[in-house]
Amino acid sequence: MTEESENKQTSIIKSSSQFGLTTLASRLTGFLRDVLFANYFGAGTSTDAFFVAFKIPNFFRRLFAEGAFTQAFVPVLQEYKLNKPELLYEFIQYIFGNLFFVLAIITLLGMYFSEELIYLFAPGFSDDPSKLTLASQMLYITFPYLLFISLTAMCSGIFNSYNRFILSGITPVFLNLSLIVFTIFSATLFVIPILSLSYGVLVAGIVQLIIQLPLMYKLGFLKIPKINFSNKGSVKVIKLMGPAIIGSAAVQVNLLIDTIVASLLVTGSISWLYFSDRLIELPLAVFGIAISIVMLPVLSEYFQKSRMNDYSETLEKSTRLSLLIAIPSMAGLIILSAPIVSSLFMYGSFESYDAHMTSLSLITYSLGLPAFIFMKILVTAFYSRQDTKTPVIYSMAGILLNIIANLAVVIVYLRHPFEGAHAFIALATSLSAWVQVILMSSKLKKINIIKDNVFFNMTSLKIIICSLAMAIVLFFSFDISVFEDDLSAYERIGSLLAYIIIGAILYYIFLRILGVRLNTFKL
Repeated sequence: MTEESENKQTSIIKSSSQFGLTTLASRLTGFLRDVLFANYFGAGTSTDAFFVAFKIPNFFRRLFAEGAFTQAFVPVLQEYKLNKPELLYEFIQYIFGNLFFVLAIITLLGMYFSEELIYLFAPGFSDDPSKLTLASQMLYITFPYLLFISLTAMCSGIFNSYNRFILSGITPVFLNLSLIVFTIFSATLFVIPILSLSYGVLVAGIVQLIIQLPLMYKLGFLKIPKINFSNKGSVKVIKLMGPAIIGSAAVQVNLLIDTIVASLLVTGSISWLYFSDRLIELPLAVFGIAISIVMLPVLSEYFQKSRMNDYSETLEKSTRLSLLIAIPSMAGLIILSAPIVSSLFMYGSFESYDAHMTSLSLITYSLGLPAFIFMKILVTAFYSRQDTKTPVIYSMAGILLNIIANLAVVIVYLRHPFEGAHAFIALATSLSAWVQVILMSSKLKKINIIKDNVFFNMTSLKIIICSLAMAIVLFFSFDISVFEDDLSAYERIGSLLAYIIIGAILYYIFLRILGVRLNTFKL
């Protein structure tokens, strides 16, 4: 490996660490936000309505902010930086103008058809007119968030290409802070308190875009947007985005399918899935999303310069490192699901039954955590090569599996209702993610991008054994059921932290015993 490559690899781990730390800050404030949600509003009709109303624009946000747009835009941006620097600023102007124009139309349509969208994404709400009305009212308020956050994502894509990761990592904190403030004052500001959350989302979107502008100005990109869909760069981004929308949306589509099916189950199912999904998002965002965002411009540059050995080595090392983190995270979340949920959420209106139900779906979501992380990394290999079509085929296979599994759950539930049906919805999403990871890794190995067997080798077997051993010791050594109501928040969180620290120490000891050296996982 050349000195330049070594410096680039060092930059990846440094940038990933910076982005991961800022993302950790956003996730911690997000946990505080969700704790307040659970405390103030519980898990019932009103929270189900809000989570659906927020999930719909958030779904489109994931496509534009963290999915199709970013994955298509950044490689083309890198191409302009390296090969057409004289056209770079004009390219940015057209992208900004075109994106704003399209999003404005989508936003207006979303607001106008808010009630129809609720019917589409939560058909079970049709049986409860008050829930349907509340959800459509909140969707009308929250939908403009899509416009602001997607433009924010475009700015973040530019910053990432210039190795400025801190601002894009810290930006989500402002969403959490806004929702925290609106939650605290919800009863004071609104007759229907839950409505305050919709306005909190809208305000957050505006603030998140505004804080990007100073750095845009500093980099010289804060110019008047232009609309021109015939611009060559814009055409290329649009062509890449078409299939990328489907490819990068697999997890989000699956989650929306989960919401549709959950709306047909007992009240509270949507909220239980939301809270468990939020817990999965912490390791996924801090590690999987962080490293994939940092890798995309690096792999795009390697591809543009035809440095395929460096390309493959970077991808393989990133995958190995993800194994070291993802497998024990999965084991820890499964074993400690009940203490985690009851420590973070079981206060006020969120009861022990809600904690138990949420822990069930957390367990089944956790089974897919490694796949969610691997998928973020592997799909970057396709997008960095400007191949957005291949992941589409695999995502469609995953979505089809998820639909079939969810239909099976609904059919069985409607005939013979049973407790915990929502957990099988989460399980279907996890299985879907694993199918996509297997297909993507096989393809990358077939075209010689992945040269070694990074998933099935002696080191990965040792990691699995160490994670399993850690989980077994925790299971037999501690009471890992839902905490009692009479325990204070300090007692619950103190016990949970003790479990986590002991688990981490055990995992490290078992790695050392089996001869796994952490320095072999450096990027």
